[in-house]
Amino acid sequence: MSNDQNSTDVVPAITGRTEQAVFGIVVSVLGFLVFLIGAKPEWLALDRSPVIGFVQIIVFTFGMGLLCLGGYVSLSSLWKQDGRSILADIGSRLIATGYVVFVFAGMADLLGLGTHPLPGIPFFGPIQAMGVQVGQVVIAVGLAMMIPYHRFGK
Repeated sequence: MSNDQNSTDVVPAITGRTEQAVFGIVVSVLGFLVFLIGAKPEWLALDRSPVIGFVQIIVFTFGMGLLCLGGYVSLSSLWKQDGRSILADIGSRLIATGYVVFVFAGMADLLGLGTHPLPGIPFFGPIQAMGVQVGQVVIAVGLAMMIPYHRFGK
């Protein structure tokens, strides 16, 4: 009876973490596909205009949000029973900060912060593109900081 109890205590913890990691990876892949549809709709013959418009910006922003969420969930599952390190906590905050930079840079015109505020036609210009790239770099640094490097050294 004690062997059954011990084996059932161990299995749900491993299964729960595995399911969490798989869920995170699925959300990340879905987010990447949505991001691609927004960023490069011509690859799927969905491009309807020569400029990057409102719907396109919303779609790739939503896709990046799913990517960040999936990456956070799957990397959190790698910590198992250990408490996360300070580096990992800072990494999770960097992911959120990078996403905020990404959203505000991408939607600058829609929020009235860009060079073509509403009611004019939104224009995704080079400065906005640079802001989006800075947000992506901050997100990538945050994701890299969440990797449990201490487990690889053993």
